[in-house]
Amino acid sequence: MISHKLQTEYYKALVEKRADYEGVFFVGVKTTGVFCRPSCPARKPKFENCEFFETAEQALLSSYRPCKRCKPLSHPNSVSEVVKMLVEAVEENPEKRWKDKDFQQLSVDASTARRQFKKRFGMTFVEYARARRMGLAMKEIRSGAKVIDAQHVTGYESASGFRDAFSKIMGSAPACSEHNTVLKTAWIDTRLGPMIGISDEKELHLLEFVDRRGLEREVERLRHKTKSAIIPGTSEPLRSIEKELDAYFNGNLSAFTTPIHMSGSPFQRKVWSELKRIPIGETRSYTEVAQNIDQPDAVRAVARANGCNQLAIIIPCHRVIRANGDLAGYAGGLNRKKWLIEHERKVADKKGQLG
Repeated sequence: MISHKLQTEYYKALVEKRADYEGVFFVGVKTTGVFCRPSCPARKPKFENCEFFETAEQALLSSYRPCKRCKPLSHPNSVSEVVKMLVEAVEENPEKRWKDKDFQQLSVDASTARRQFKKRFGMTFVEYARARRMGLAMKEIRSGAKVIDAQHVTGYESASGFRDAFSKIMGSAPACSEHNTVLKTAWIDTRLGPMIGISDEKELHLLEFVDRRGLEREVERLRHKTKSAIIPGTSEPLRSIEKELDAYFNGNLSAFTTPIHMSGSPFQRKVWSELKRIPIGETRSYTEVAQNIDQPDAVRAVARANGCNQLAIIIPCHRVIRANGDLAGYAGGLNRKKWLIEHERKVADKKGQLG
């Protein structure tokens, strides 16, 4: 995750149209849905409407489309006609699934396209087209469309094909021999929408709603941090959390026992451990959490750590609200946060009555 300090630096470079930051970052503009290079001549957005990325692929996976003015997928000085033509072809029909005959119709050699895209952007043309297509699917889901609708919009005939493609774009690994470990990823359907779980054979590393913005980057960071291959599959932690989530949403579970791995800084882990101490059916303010970890001046840092939680529901960041009672932000969406809090209060009341 790009730090707030670095985001501030990038925003200053964006406002000043600093060419020396070319290739260092890209910026997604939430109000327009496009992403740009630092020197884009377009009118600059407000800081709060900016989302910064280290690579163009990250921006694509977060549903942003290339800006037509600064052409962030083109080299700042020059770009081959082949690359330019293919980028334009994808934008004309971003849902298209490219095959060899499509390259032949454009008189383009597929291996040439692969090589030139890899050299310019660090990804092959097929990876770019797939990322653009899956980014559209993610946008559909985030806007409230059902997963099945997003599946059809992006041209996947079967649910299994869509899920497999999603898993691949989220972290399908190169040859496993290049990595020290293998992490398994599974799609878990819940009452509040599908979730993605990732684990090794012993612990769960990530559990998030599929439509969380930036989920793709979280998975990519996990892959690089653990130096692992991430492939579709199952494991004991994934089987365990699927059963526990089913019991949780049915009101029959108040505490999770699936082993978890909290990957974060010492401060973040301290905050997350404190969140796990919040009893089901109760909430705490960011200020209270800061006080409980003996760092009363670290309220903002607590809020950031809360937002960096990669184990939704298990580490109950949804139980943290503002001091005035407002729900504040939640990566899974405020409607889900409200539902989870109310659901847990009912579970706690039921437990109290039985006790």
